[in-house]
Amino acid sequence: MTDFLELGPHAGFIIACYVVTLVVIGALFVWILADGSRLRARLAAMEAQGVTRRSARARSADARESGS
Repeated sequence: MTDFLELGPHAGFIIACYVVTLVVIGALFVWILADGSRLRARLAAMEAQGVTRRSARARSADARESGS
């Protein structure tokens, strides 16, 4: 275990790299969660205004064409 902790003369650089990496990954994770929440709220607002999804329109047009 002590061999693992002996990082030598570059210990400061190695630890700093790990810290920076963890901060960046944490920030990306928080950003993804916040963006997803924002997009869900925006989609709910659009659906409340009556805006429909293009895929729903395409499905209904296909159903009309096939006579279903």
